[in-house]
Amino acid sequence: MKISLGACALMMTLFPFSTVASPLPVPLTSIVAVVNDEIITSWEVEQALKPPLRDAEKKGGVTDTARRELRANVVKGLIDKKLAEQKIKELGIKVSDDELRQSIEDVKKQNNLTQEALMLALAGQGLTFEQYRSQMRDQLERLRLVSQEVKAKIQVGDQEVRDYYEANRPLFTEEESFRARHIFVKIPPNSTQREFEALAAKVEAIRKEALLPADFAGVASKYTEDATAKDGGSLGVFKKGDMQGEFVQLLERLKPGEVSGIIKTSSGFHIIKLEERIPGRAKTFEAVRAEIEDKLYKKKSDERFNQWLGEMKKEATIEIRP
Repeated sequence: MKISLGACALMMTLFPFSTVASPLPVPLTSIVAVVNDEIITSWEVEQALKPPLRDAEKKGGVTDTARRELRANVVKGLIDKKLAEQKIKELGIKVSDDELRQSIEDVKKQNNLTQEALMLALAGQGLTFEQYRSQMRDQLERLRLVSQEVKAKIQVGDQEVRDYYEANRPLFTEEESFRARHIFVKIPPNSTQREFEALAAKVEAIRKEALLPADFAGVASKYTEDATAKDGGSLGVFKKGDMQGEFVQLLERLKPGEVSGIIKTSSGFHIIKLEERIPGRAKTFEAVRAEIEDKLYKKKSDERFNQWLGEMKKEATIEIRP
């Protein structure tokens, strides 16, 4: 079971090569980089390289060139992490034991876990509870650093939000949607040709009944062989993307009130009645204001973070060794 860190997951995006803090001494094999007199060892690099390397191997193997690129990215990520840790110390950012305990309780609540279940889940990821606490503390400190150094200095104005809305109106237009009912008759597995022909004739008779002035919903309730039968075959309201392509094409040809021909799929026979075609319409500015604010805020956060990190690197003494 994978444990979700909730808000702290943001830090895995900003500092993707954050390794588990271990209470054991770190084996010093060789020095890969020096960041303001603090070292990054080849052991740290190899530990941080394992997850992306494992993911890449699952996708079909890793060439020597790809491995070198992954390793270079890992080293870059560890340098960024080391700079952040140094800034955290400089600013005196600390997370109290109470804050740490509450964050872990939040994780347990979000994942519906007891303490015992949490420890079992961590063990499945190769973590002890103490290692997890240390990792969580590191992430909370970095989250606070980003909030203090980056997010606190970002503002998104009302005019920016409105300008984005006006410039991207097509993004905020709802798709055309449909309201429909259907009659569904299953095709039993391993049917003989004679059984199939008899069933097809039965469905044709059902369609003729559905075309009569009688209530289509009543006919659907009588014959439909899925969960919609109790609602008269109601499919509710849905957009094009919610349906298989062949059904979308069919519904686009139907007029409200019309009944389709018989559609055969691998699961059975379908007869559809289009009840209503609902035109797509633009969402109001107020309806999407929060969505746009979040989008612009994230964009500015990413830009400001990269700028801040670049400034940190210019001021730092960084040596990457062969």
